[in-house]
Amino acid sequence: MNQTAIFWPMLSQVLLVYIVYVVLGLRRRQAVRAGEARVNQFKTRVAEPELSVTAANNTSNQFELPVLFYTACLALYVTDGASFVSVGLAWLFVATRYAHAWVHLTANRVRLRSLAFILGWLVLGLLWIWFALHLAGAV
Repeated sequence: MNQTAIFWPMLSQVLLVYIVYVVLGLRRRQAVRAGEARVNQFKTRVAEPELSVTAANNTSNQFELPVLFYTACLALYVTDGASFVSVGLAWLFVATRYAHAWVHLTANRVRLRSLAFILGWLVLGLLWIWFALHLAGAV
């Protein structure tokens, strides 16, 4: 398999980060225009309207678990460990992140959001196990 295939799921995750930033900006602008917030409120997120604070929280989420994802993908690339299994796991992780963001930014149902997070967490764990097995020469 072409080792650079591992970068496509990474690029898709980066796209998600940009999408969430756009949503955040639009929601903050909407809150200011509707008189629900003043620009100064966004300095510290004190009394930020729910729609924009949800987007801000999701933006923060994109720099938590995904950091381990980027690291795993880069580690697989530099050790020639990108395989159909690892790239498939990477795509599955990204799918769970999109699902998590979608739920968080729309209905924000904690149960669904938690399910998407847990699935992503498990898939990412499998990706790291696959990397360890690759390093050990077992796969």
